[in-house]
Amino acid sequence: MCIFKVAFIGHREVADFSAVERQIDGVVAGLIEGNEYVEFYMGRNGAFDLMAASAVRRARRELGGGNSCLILVLPYPVADIADYEEYYQEVLVPFGSDVYPKAAIKKRNEWLVDNCDMLVAYVTRKGGAAVALNRAVKAGKRFCLIDDGANPE
Repeated sequence: MCIFKVAFIGHREVADFSAVERQIDGVVAGLIEGNEYVEFYMGRNGAFDLMAASAVRRARRELGGGNSCLILVLPYPVADIADYEEYYQEVLVPFGSDVYPKAAIKKRNEWLVDNCDMLVAYVTRKGGAAVALNRAVKAGKRFCLIDDGANPE
């Protein structure tokens, strides 16, 4: 089976929820319909991450989710992991508790980029999401930019 791995990276705040949601929905549907099997990797650190996870769950329900999997990638272990395991098909913690929490988020983002075939990014300003997108570009990864109509800095 050919597994296509897609990671989502974006800023915590989203300016235009409707515009971003429409774009994510279109990207996710196209990926599910156009690939044999898709693994969707994401964090859970803000509005974009939650919107992306919701879009994947919605598409899996509407299109039939047999050829996709929603995977949460946490930067460090959390106490309420059982709640996450109910929402996502799989939960990964690549680094355990060996990394300082602030550094762990950056390391998790690097892991997402390094372990995907395609990055879906919502980048409106400088920050961790922009750093991850630059890493993907330098690595020659496919990427899709989600735009809410705001001008990036």
